[in-house]
Amino acid sequence: MKNPVGPVLRMGDEVELIIAAIEEDNPGTEIEVIDRGAYVRVQGEDRITLTEQTLRRYLGADYEIRSLGAIMSAFSGKAITTSDSITWQAVGWRAGGAQAKAATP
Repeated sequence: MKNPVGPVLRMGDEVELIIAAIEEDNPGTEIEVIDRGAYVRVQGEDRITLTEQTLRRYLGADYEIRSLGAIMSAFSGKAITTSDSITWQAVGWRAGGAQAKAATP
Protein backbone atom coordinates (compact mmCIF):
# COMPACT_ATOMS: atom_id res chain seq x y z
CA MET A 1 0.00 0.00 0.00
CA LYS A 2 1.58 3.25 -1.14
CA ASN A 3 0.06 5.84 1.26
CA PRO A 4 -1.59 3.94 4.14
CA VAL A 5 -3.84 5.99 6.42
CA GLY A 6 -6.20 5.07 9.25
CA PRO A 7 -6.59 4.44 12.95
CA VAL A 8 -4.65 2.29 15.38
CA LEU A 9 -7.21 0.74 17.75
CA ARG A 10 -6.61 -0.86 21.13
CA MET A 11 -8.00 -4.38 21.25
CA GLY A 12 -11.46 -4.65 22.74
CA ASP A 13 -14.98 -5.89 22.18
CA GLU A 14 -15.81 -3.13 19.67
CA VAL A 15 -12.83 -3.48 17.33
CA GLU A 16 -14.32 -5.98 14.87
CA LEU A 17 -17.50 -3.89 14.60
CA ILE A 18 -15.52 -0.69 14.01
CA ILE A 19 -13.54 -2.44 11.26
CA ALA A 20 -16.81 -3.57 9.65
CA ALA A 21 -18.12 0.02 9.80
CA ILE A 22 -14.93 1.34 8.17
CA GLU A 23 -15.24 -1.25 5.40
CA GLU A 24 -18.89 -0.29 4.82
CA ASP A 25 -18.10 3.43 4.68
CA ASN A 26 -15.33 2.86 2.11
CA PRO A 27 -16.73 0.62 -0.64
CA GLY A 28 -14.23 -0.11 -3.36
CA THR A 29 -11.30 0.68 -1.06
CA GLU A 30 -9.07 -2.13 0.12
CA ILE A 31 -8.99 -2.01 3.92
CA GLU A 32 -6.00 -3.75 5.47
CA VAL A 33 -6.11 -4.89 9.11
CA ILE A 34 -2.80 -5.62 10.82
CA ASP A 35 -3.25 -7.43 14.14
CA ARG A 36 -0.45 -6.69 16.60
CA GLY A 37 -1.99 -8.44 19.59
CA ALA A 38 -2.70 -5.51 21.92
CA TYR A 39 -3.80 -3.29 19.03
CA VAL A 40 -4.81 -3.39 15.37
CA ARG A 41 -3.80 -1.02 12.61
CA VAL A 42 -6.65 -0.40 10.17
CA GLN A 43 -5.61 1.27 6.95
CA GLY A 44 -6.61 2.14 3.44
CA GLU A 45 -4.70 3.87 0.69
CA ASP A 46 -4.72 7.71 0.57
CA ARG A 47 -8.09 8.37 2.25
CA ILE A 48 -10.70 6.57 4.35
CA THR A 49 -13.74 7.88 6.20
CA LEU A 50 -15.82 6.62 9.12
CA THR A 51 -19.24 8.08 9.90
CA GLU A 52 -21.17 8.15 13.14
CA GLN A 53 -24.25 6.88 11.30
CA THR A 54 -22.48 3.68 10.26
CA LEU A 55 -20.91 3.23 13.71
CA ARG A 56 -24.40 3.46 15.24
CA ARG A 57 -25.66 0.67 12.98
CA TYR A 58 -22.91 -1.58 14.33
CA LEU A 59 -22.52 -0.35 17.93
CA GLY A 60 -25.94 0.99 18.88
CA ALA A 61 -28.02 4.11 18.33
CA ASP A 62 -26.39 6.04 21.17
CA TYR A 63 -22.75 5.53 20.04
CA GLU A 64 -20.99 8.82 19.36
CA ILE A 65 -18.03 9.22 17.01
CA ARG A 66 -16.11 11.02 19.73
CA SER A 67 -16.16 7.76 21.73
CA LEU A 68 -13.74 6.36 19.15
CA GLY A 69 -11.00 8.44 20.77
CA ALA A 70 -11.10 6.21 23.85
CA ILE A 71 -9.77 3.22 21.89
CA MET A 72 -7.85 4.97 19.10
CA SER A 73 -4.31 5.16 20.44
CA ALA A 74 -2.81 6.61 17.26
CA PHE A 75 -3.44 7.05 13.55
CA SER A 76 -1.53 7.47 10.33
CA GLY A 77 -2.14 10.33 7.95
CA LYS A 78 -3.96 13.56 8.69
CA ALA A 79 -7.21 13.24 10.68
CA ILE A 80 -10.08 15.52 9.72
CA THR A 81 -12.95 15.42 12.17
CA THR A 82 -16.49 16.77 12.03
CA SER A 83 -19.34 16.33 14.47
CA ASP A 84 -20.42 13.15 12.68
CA SER A 85 -17.38 11.71 10.86
CA ILE A 86 -13.65 11.28 10.82
CA THR A 87 -11.51 11.09 7.69
CA TRP A 88 -7.90 9.99 7.61
CA GLN A 89 -6.04 11.13 4.54
CA ALA A 90 -2.50 11.17 3.24
CA VAL A 91 -0.68 14.42 3.86
CA GLY A 92 -0.80 16.37 0.62
CA TRP A 93 -3.82 14.43 -0.69
CA ARG A 94 -6.21 16.36 -2.94
CA ALA A 95 -9.68 15.58 -4.27
CA GLY A 96 -9.44 13.08 -7.08
CA GLY A 97 -6.83 11.10 -5.22
CA ALA A 98 -3.83 12.97 -6.51
CA GLN A 99 -0.93 13.68 -4.21
CA ALA A 100 -0.02 17.34 -4.12
CA LYS A 101 3.44 17.97 -5.44
CA ALA A 102 5.86 19.98 -3.37
CA ALA A 103 6.60 23.34 -4.90
CA THR A 104 10.12 23.61 -6.17
CA PRO A 105 11.83 26.97 -5.91
